[in-house]
Amino acid sequence: MKKLMLIVNPVAGRGGFRTLFGEAMLTLAKGGYQPDLYFTQGRGDATVFAADHAAGYDVVACVGGDGTLSEVLAGLMRVKNPPPVGYFPMGTANDVATTLGLPKNDTIGAAKRILSGTPHPFDVGGFGKDEYFAYIAAFGAFTEVSYATPQDQKRTLGHLAYVLQGAAQLGKIEKIPTRIEYDDGVYEGELVYGSMSNSTSVAGIVHLREEMVSLGDGMSELVLVRDPGTIDAYGELAAAVLSRSFDSRYLTILHTKRAKFTFEKPIAWTRDGEAGGEHREIELCNYHCPVQLIF
Repeated sequence: MKKLMLIVNPVAGRGGFRTLFGEAMLTLAKGGYQPDLYFTQGRGDATVFAADHAAGYDVVACVGGDGTLSEVLAGLMRVKNPPPVGYFPMGTANDVATTLGLPKNDTIGAAKRILSGTPHPFDVGGFGKDEYFAYIAAFGAFTEVSYATPQDQKRTLGHLAYVLQGAAQLGKIEKIPTRIEYDDGVYEGELVYGSMSNSTSVAGIVHLREEMVSLGDGMSELVLVRDPGTIDAYGELAAAVLSRSFDSRYLTILHTKRAKFTFEKPIAWTRDGEAGGEHREIELCNYHCPVQLIF
């Protein structure tokens, strides 16, 4: 039988992995896989598990949200010739699953996908020195919502928890003087939001068009938002984002392999929905297809 390493985050989302979990494991066993379970107990556990043990398996899979997948990929970046990755999306936003068109909270479906799916090359983001992100690193307005929202609210309210927490931040929006050196030049301006991403979905709310994003082309998307200044202008910006036209004078979308961000003071970042620390200067990059994702 093939060996499958299954890393489980038992508190992700609403804990829905427990539903039909036994049947999912039986599906894997009948398909020729021997699943070994590793349960995380805190932040960083999935990275350590993957880095220390993945080399001994044919497939590494994880049960959890975007943060869990991010930790697993970070661990695999330390493994020579890492095995392909299976994903059981069980988080609140599940942006990677949305980008890939994967069903959420479906343990049996995810198990079947591991058996019949195809490994696809997948870019991984680099964040400073020896840190990584699966699909987004961001700063500015609302970025702390994903990690500041209490876990019990995420489990109970789902996306509504993000909306409520975001509404509470409306009075905290800050204009951030920013310099960005990227592949094709330099961008300078006062931003209220900035990100480097490899996803069509951000927080399950903002959706880039599919033709704007390729998960294995070695390029990431820079999304930069200037301060609209007035309520009416914020409405114009929101309409452009929600309609996916992105036709707004306050919004810039660029494509790049690397970007160096410089600020006047340390600025808080988030990586895949988790706190990424404060940085006055930080370099981000796109690692071209170091892992494969099964879908």
